[in-house]
Amino acid sequence: MTAASAVKFTNIELVLFDLDGTLIDSAPDLGAAADKMRTDRGLTSLPLESYRHMAGAGARGMLGIAFDMKPDHADYDAMKEEFFQNYERSMTVRTYAFDGVPELLAQLDAKGLPWGVVTNKSKRFTDPLTQAMPLFANAATVISGDTTPHAKPHPEPLFEAARRVGIAPARCLYVGDDERDIVAGLAAGMGTVAATYGYLGSQGNTAQWGAQAHINCALDLLHLL
Repeated sequence: MTAASAVKFTNIELVLFDLDGTLIDSAPDLGAAADKMRTDRGLTSLPLESYRHMAGAGARGMLGIAFDMKPDHADYDAMKEEFFQNYERSMTVRTYAFDGVPELLAQLDAKGLPWGVVTNKSKRFTDPLTQAMPLFANAATVISGDTTPHAKPHPEPLFEAARRVGIAPARCLYVGDDERDIVAGLAAGMGTVAATYGYLGSQGNTAQWGAQAHINCALDLLHLL
């Protein structure tokens, strides 16, 4: 399904977005943080494309690519913290907004339509990253993966975003590049849009996610509103 053939959303008063893979491409910095761990150990560097498809899975995905390491490994917690520290030092060195995202957010601002972020990224990283990037200066709310007791695909982070802005969930739209985003949005009773330009990971068949619309680039969202 393309944006042109998708439904039109009416009475939307708040647009919420996933962060990594939807608004920003953070894969270069995430991959670099894991790859530094390899080179620090005398291993060969891996190309960014080796990491990109798992960028949405955070430390689990990056350590899986870099070291074929799973969370049940005895050294996983220590390696995860090393990865986190590497990432904290370079969160915005190579990270950039996807094509059309700055223009999309500017158009929403011009329409007086508030927008915000709901991500599974922990507050430890979300807050400094969004504060460092001018892109997020006008965000009405930013909800991290540990803002509420539950992370996506649970709907509670989306409910919290709606509460903070004072908009009923039924008048919200959620845009994300992962199946858990769509599951959360549907559970919250929000309109849902799958961003097919994101990371997608190993679950790339977006047609099966149940989203009410799909967009192939960020600016396509404007045609749905």
